[in-house]
Amino acid sequence: MKQALIPPFDLTSAAAKVQRAEDLWNEQNPSKVALAYSEDSQWRNRDHFVTGRLEIELFLTKKWQKERHYRLQKKLFCFADNRIAVDFQYEYQAEDGQWHRAYGLEHWQFDSAGLMTHREASINEIQIAVTDRTLF
Repeated sequence: MKQALIPPFDLTSAAAKVQRAEDLWNEQNPSKVALAYSEDSQWRNRDHFVTGRLEIELFLTKKWQKERHYRLQKKLFCFADNRIAVDFQYEYQAEDGQWHRAYGLEHWQFDSAGLMTHREASINEIQIAVTDRTLF
């Protein structure tokens, strides 16, 4: 049985929360991913603003339809009380066949049940050659 990862976070629980998020996103199941967020969760993802589980699920469905062979890696950057910040990078192949790598930082805030209430993602992206892929 998985341990409930709820605030306040310590180093072990914050690192486990980040790993669980990475694993969940790499499954690419939008309805399952959306359950990790509060009913009224608020996101900023680049220039997209998303509110609530339904919008999160729709956003991720569209994202993963366009981003084939998606692979994500997250690393704990810092944490305090009910907040976690992560470095991340992901790679995917666009519909036109071009590979991309995206880098960024996310700031997360959680409620007392461990559901994410806020997610702020700042992301930069570059095109890469298939031979430059590092996340398999």
